[in-house]
Amino acid sequence: MTDRVDAESAGVIDYVAVEESSRFRSLKKTQRSFIFPLAALFLIWYFVYVLLAAFAPEFMGQRVWGDITIGLLFGLGQFVSTFVITMVYVSFANRKLDPKAREIREELENAEAQV
Repeated sequence: MTDRVDAESAGVIDYVAVEESSRFRSLKKTQRSFIFPLAALFLIWYFVYVLLAAFAPEFMGQRVWGDITIGLLFGLGQFVSTFVITMVYVSFANRKLDPKAREIREELENAEAQV
């Protein structure tokens, strides 16, 4: 506790206290509540693809159109879903995370400038 008091009196920002603040914890909770379900969904989708390729080769090898197979479409779907997840996350971060993070950063920069 004395380290924090000494740090405050010396004008040094206590980053541990910032990390323990309710605003920062709220920011991390918002981020995790988005990332974890999306990551779980993507991993399930990925493992379904791998398991189908390993244990249902006749299904994955069915031709859809010409030389295009279900397995190829699922494989391309992995790339498409990766880009979609990235775009959705960037949009989410721009709307929900960045404003909160900006407020915290500006507060810290102002506190540091006053030193």
